[in-house]
Amino acid sequence: VQLQASGGGLVQAGESLKLTCKAVGINFRLYDLGWYRQAPGKERELVATITSSGTKDYADSVKGRFTISRDNVRRTVFLQMNSLKPDDTAVYYCKILNFWGKGTLVTVSS
Repeated sequence: VQLQASGGGLVQAGESLKLTCKAVGINFRLYDLGWYRQAPGKERELVATITSSGTKDYADSVKGRFTISRDNVRRTVFLQMNSLKPDDTAVYYCKILNFWGKGTLVTVSS
């Protein structure tokens, strides 16, 4: 199984980014998916999840700003991030079962 995350970058506070994670080698539609992040000096934390049936859940810190979605045909999970804040700066990882993507860096400047 391989997870290929992309879409990170450097943006200013208030701007948006969309992260993409494509899965290879797994029957994607059967599994729940998640986005996590790890800020410098902090532990990895859950950002958002989407179940195989499409139920979504979010960390309180991103509710109303981030949206997780999935495309089972393209085996891809997305994270739309709006109204970004400097506190959102982190490496973002996608996860399916016990498999992790390599991470994509998001940096939000004030």
